[in-house]
Amino acid sequence: MVTRGEPADAVPADASLALPWLREPLQIALQTQRAHALLLHGPKGVGQFELALGLAQAWLCEAPGVSALRPFGTCASCRLVQAHSHPDMLVLLPEALREPLGWASADGEDAPADKASKAKPSKDVKVDAVRSAVAFAQTTSARGGLKVVVIHPAERMNAIAANTLLKTLEEPPGDARFVLSCSAPEMLLPTIRSRCQALAMALPPAVEAAAWLAARSIARPEVLLAATGGQPLEALAWAEQGIDATLWLRLPAMVAQGDASVLSAWPLSLLIDALHKLCHDLLCVVAGASPRYFPSEALRPGGSIGSLTGWSQALARAARHAEHPWNTPLMAEALVQQGRDAIRNKPLSSANLATQAAPSSPAGQRIVPVHSAR
Repeated sequence: MVTRGEPADAVPADASLALPWLREPLQIALQTQRAHALLLHGPKGVGQFELALGLAQAWLCEAPGVSALRPFGTCASCRLVQAHSHPDMLVLLPEALREPLGWASADGEDAPADKASKAKPSKDVKVDAVRSAVAFAQTTSARGGLKVVVIHPAERMNAIAANTLLKTLEEPPGDARFVLSCSAPEMLLPTIRSRCQALAMALPPAVEAAAWLAARSIARPEVLLAATGGQPLEALAWAEQGIDATLWLRLPAMVAQGDASVLSAWPLSLLIDALHKLCHDLLCVVAGASPRYFPSEALRPGGSIGSLTGWSQALARAARHAEHPWNTPLMAEALVQQGRDAIRNKPLSSANLATQAAPSSPAGQRIVPVHSAR
């Protein structure tokens, strides 16, 4: 998806300052930038995309002064960036992230046809978008300065798209800069990584992140922050989906009772992630270690190393197929029943799980993944 788009209110005057923990990484990036391409990487949910936009805005800023530390956000160029309409900035996003991140196509090129509208938005950065970015980088700047291309998340480029970008990264036009942001740099081609200056991002301080969440009316933000592994943007996304601290603290009891009535409404990938975290913490308790995602008082002791490890392995297999067209309520019920059996130290039956929740083929036959028969 190529976005050069329509004005939106999602990006504030200084995109980086919307997330206070990005102030220091932004200044470090501006002071240490040596290459024409930067790779921003770190845990999901800490603001890689927001930092990429902050960098783009700073590079394109036309305010007087030469210091990387100068304030920016008020010049004409910065206003164009904020309005998502700067002629020298191109943002590549998968279709599935365009709306959640507040970016949309200005020319309607992505308006779905009747047939296309029935398909889910793509989660990949497509090769055609990368080709457009390469052509964009090679044209003359409209405002006489730099050209900036932002790609997020960069790991969603397949091999063809990545190789399309590679030649431009090897021999970049003189006035073009690239910002690739991602949470899984190991999924990028080594040749792409080797041509970028890497900037690692860390989790923000828990106190600062909790205060940021509290300012957005998130009750007991420290609970959701722990639940998401310290990732504040992920915690905010959970809250927007109706997963609050009270519901999170009830999760261990619901699984122990085999109650999937509430959990069946969760997105399947999120449910699997939550159950995996519960399994992790139960294993920690059994091993005499401190839990990470739940407070100790919310956990009900149960299960053994063997039963919980088996459940963890079953969840890992389910996660690999979370995007399949499962019957979500049945799948959720099966996953929760697996958790209940593991907590009760009973053997798991992954074959039953796949049979209960498998999607139907066009002929009405059940599709059982090969791995489920193990």
